[in-house]
Amino acid sequence: MLGRLTAIALTTILASTGLADPLDVTTFRGPAQVPQHPERIAVFDVAAADTLNALGIPIAGTVDGLYVDYLDGVLQNATDLGTFWEPDFEGVHALAPDLIIVGSRTSDQLTNMSRIAPSIDMTIGADLTGDALARLRDYGRIFGKSDEAAALEKAFSDRLEQAGVAARGKGDVLIVMTNGPKISAYGSGGRFGWLHHDVGLPEAAPEIGAAVHGEAISFEFIRDTDPDWLIVVDRLAAIGQPGDSARATLDNALVQQTKAWQSRQVIYLNAADIYIAGGGIQSMMRTLDDLITGFSPS
Repeated sequence: MLGRLTAIALTTILASTGLADPLDVTTFRGPAQVPQHPERIAVFDVAAADTLNALGIPIAGTVDGLYVDYLDGVLQNATDLGTFWEPDFEGVHALAPDLIIVGSRTSDQLTNMSRIAPSIDMTIGADLTGDALARLRDYGRIFGKSDEAAALEKAFSDRLEQAGVAARGKGDVLIVMTNGPKISAYGSGGRFGWLHHDVGLPEAAPEIGAAVHGEAISFEFIRDTDPDWLIVVDRLAAIGQPGDSARATLDNALVQQTKAWQSRQVIYLNAADIYIAGGGIQSMMRTLDDLITGFSPS
């Protein structure tokens, strides 16, 4: 009944605004209806802003910081709508958007946003690649950019294959994230798991595969795991906070004993791309570029 009432309310909004009939899409919360070809968009999700920007779709309003430099142009042309954690609801109302997109850090604001305009939660779930491509296709349908979405999906698939080829036969991998002096490891079930099961990077420590948010580890763990390759994400760099860099944290006597360190097989990913904008089509291709470069002979 609630879904039917929501659909009726949306149809009423669309009729009053003169927009086309609603379109059925799949969101993080399940099936939903959205207006076709909305012109004024408010976005509260970095991955969504990333993919919309790749499709050439203007964003009328967003938060005051998206953390990734390749979206600086979006910020320059969009109305400031507060932060992920404290959205400016008065600003959103004044913007009068045709569609509001929330996700991840603002997922819990869906109900509040829905009181202002048609709103959808496009959070990227555990199947990061599958969800990211599904979002790309749906944005293409919503905004009449299906051809552009298909071209981006093809480019991503090509880049994914290139990364897999570059890494093939090179040995196993341990993915770690530093947070100043603290370290976590991520396996195939973690937030960076797509690097294992989609790119095809063999796990050096399969026992941590189910830890979605990573598992706190020690330098001794890295030494004992002795991976062929280390892939590193620096959380402080991603969020622009001071503290020990990943390079400084890992440069110690225990890590130096590993095959990865001794062979200089350590890949430092652009942390903001994969940690902040994960699931955005541009961020994923940028991460794949980092891997292709890292695994290719110098």
